[in-house]
Amino acid sequence: MLAPLALAAAPASAANISALQRKVSAGREEAGSLAGQLQAAQGELASAEQEAAAASARERKLTTLLATGEEKAARLAAEVRRTKHRLVAEKRRLHRARAALASRLVAIYESGSPSTASILLASDSIGELATRTEYLERIQQSDSDLAARVAQVRRTVAAALERVATLKARVDSYNERLATARSEVATVRANAEAAASHLHSVAAARSAALATLKDKIGQWTSDIQAARAAEAERISAEEATSEVERWLGGPYAIPAYIVMCESGGNYGALNPSSGAGGAYQILPSTWKLYGGQGEPQSAPKAEQDRIAAEIWADSGPSAWVCG
Repeated sequence: MLAPLALAAAPASAANISALQRKVSAGREEAGSLAGQLQAAQGELASAEQEAAAASARERKLTTLLATGEEKAARLAAEVRRTKHRLVAEKRRLHRARAALASRLVAIYESGSPSTASILLASDSIGELATRTEYLERIQQSDSDLAARVAQVRRTVAAALERVATLKARVDSYNERLATARSEVATVRANAEAAASHLHSVAAARSAALATLKDKIGQWTSDIQAARAAEAERISAEEATSEVERWLGGPYAIPAYIVMCESGGNYGALNPSSGAGGAYQILPSTWKLYGGQGEPQSAPKAEQDRIAAEIWADSGPSAWVCG
């Protein structure tokens, strides 16, 4: 009775292994699809990071410009106020000078301006003549100075008016620029927040896909162990994992789920956005650092495995995005 049951169990477990192998082969295609999705997500992630960094830098620049502009606008506004005060004072001086000039002109008109002939005729001596002549010259000089002062104050007032107009135009221009900068800062901040949100969603999608891939490989490993146990052939988890890796195109120098995530197990894969190549998606600079020749995706499997193993020994999973 036991012998037929054992014979029946063996083909059944073999069938289970065969079915599992077909399942893993189909899973390899699914893993390749997931790898493509992850690579696309990584490209989006890098793009979103760049957009977020650029938006943040632009916001910092605009914020600095805004602070500087506000400070300069405040200085200009203060200078406008001071100039207006000076203008008021100069207008008062002009008013006083004009009033004095008008009074002098009225006095000259009412008293009559002494002529040189009248001075000569009214003088009793040479000394008196010199005194009267000097007095007349002083009066004439005072009148000329008064007229010149009025003209000077008028020019000062005109210059102050022009200065106020120029400063006011500069203040208005700065205020317009500040308003534009404030609006742009708000827009840039909104763009940065949108980029950060997109970055978060892309990272979440990548993490979900990677978790799915790891779960599948773990399940396949458990299924192999169970199927072998049904054949009374116990194998370790490491051996089962190696068998799954062989079905996925391995063995690989690092965990299969990372390879599937990075390239789908394609030793000729090339990421055009980063330049990383091969099954392990090694950057050209890292490849050369570890003694690789040519491009990673063009190297034989053994060479890619060797260098990936060295990178894993030095850095572990942190060297890979999917790690």
